[in-house]
Amino acid sequence: MAIIKPFQALRPKQELADKVASRPYDVLNSSEAKEEAKGNPYSFLHITKAEIDLPEGTDIHSQAVYDQAGHNLMDFQHKGIIFAESKPCYYIYRLIMDGRSQTGLVCVSSVQDYFDDVIKKHEFTRPEKEKDRIDHMKTIRAQTGNVFLAYNNVTEIDTIVNNWKAQNAPAYDFRAEDGIQHTLWVVSDDRAVADITKIFAEKVPATYIADGHHRAASAAKVSKEIRNSTDAGYFLTTIFPASELAIMDYNRVVKDLNGYTTKDFIAALQDDFMITSSPEAVKPAHQHEFGMYLDNQWYILTCRKDTYTTDPIGVLDVTILSNNVLDKLLAIKDQRTDKRIDFVGGIRGLGELEKRVNSGEMKVAFSLYPVTIQQLFDIADSGNVMPPKSTWFEPKLRDGLLTHSI
Repeated sequence: MAIIKPFQALRPKQELADKVASRPYDVLNSSEAKEEAKGNPYSFLHITKAEIDLPEGTDIHSQAVYDQAGHNLMDFQHKGIIFAESKPCYYIYRLIMDGRSQTGLVCVSSVQDYFDDVIKKHEFTRPEKEKDRIDHMKTIRAQTGNVFLAYNNVTEIDTIVNNWKAQNAPAYDFRAEDGIQHTLWVVSDDRAVADITKIFAEKVPATYIADGHHRAASAAKVSKEIRNSTDAGYFLTTIFPASELAIMDYNRVVKDLNGYTTKDFIAALQDDFMITSSPEAVKPAHQHEFGMYLDNQWYILTCRKDTYTTDPIGVLDVTILSNNVLDKLLAIKDQRTDKRIDFVGGIRGLGELEKRVNSGEMKVAFSLYPVTIQQLFDIADSGNVMPPKSTWFEPKLRDGLLTHSI
C-alpha cells in the first residue's frame, strides 16, 4: 500500500506566488529560461536553472551552477520571498486549462515504495539526466521538481479533497501567463491530515508515475547518499486520481525517408496500413489510426489487424508505428538516441508538425492517438516499459510553489 506523508513545504508569500511560480526546469533550455526570468528576481528559475545568473557559456552541469542554485535558494529564504510552513501539511493543487480542471494532492511519497515497485514506472531513464538532478538536490538539499503520480480513484479521498476546497479559502489562486489557472489549498487540520494518510495506507495499493521518472529516480538515489536525513527517504509528489487526468498525443517527425522516394515509401507502407489522402490536417479519431504529413500532403493511415499484437505493449499505437514504420522502413532502432527523429508534444498542435516539415528540417511527420490512462496502468502493472516519448501530460505543475527540504 502507498506510504505518503505531509511535509513542511518551502513556499512563497501569497502576494509573490505568481511571480515565483515557474515552468518546470526540463521544458525550457537555458536561453528560454533566461528570457522568461528577465526582469523577475522572484522567478524560481533562478533556482531550477541557475545558469541564467552565471556568465554566458557556463556548463549547465557544472558544480558552479548547482552552487549558484543553493545560494539563490538561501537568498530567497533570507529575503522572505519563500518561507517554511510551520507544521507538516498536505496541499491540494488544482489546475484549469481550456475549461478542464484537474486536482491533485501534494505530499511526499516513500522512496522505499519506489524501490519496492509500489510506485510503478513505465519508462527507462537516462543516466545523464538523473545525474543533473542528483547533483542539484545534493547541493541545495531540497527537491524542487514535483513527480506527477496517478492512482485509481478512492471515494473517501475524493470526498475529503472536495470538501476542503469547498470550505476553505485557497492560499494561492492565479492565472499564469499561458492562461492556466493555478489554485492551491493548505490542508493543515490534524484530523484531515491523519485521515488522508490512513486512507492511502489502506486503500491505495499502488501509484503510477505519469510524469517525472528522472526526478523520482534521482530522489531515490540521493536517499542512499544522504542517510542522515529522514526527509531524504521521501520525495515531492503530486498524486492525481485517474478520473482527473487526460493524456495528450506525442507525435513524431523524421529527417529523411531512409533512401525511399515518396512514392516508394507510400507503397511500402501499404503492406501494414490502409492509406487515404486528406484535404486537412489529421488528428487521429481513434486508436490504430495515424496521420502522416509528407510533401505538403496529409494522409490517414489505418493499420491492418495483422500488424500488431494485443498485449499491453503491442497494442499501443506508439509501438505499432515504431515496429512497422520507424524500425521496419526508416531504420530507426533506438528512438532515445537516434538523431534522425524528434518528438512534438500534442500541446503544440498539428501546425507544428507542418512547420517542421515545410521548413525542410524534417521530411515526414506522424500524428498519433493518445495513450489512455488505463493503458499506462496496464503496462506499469505488467512490469513493461513504453516506447520513449509515449505520453504528454498537460497542464504541467509549476515549480516553486512547493519545495521539499531534505
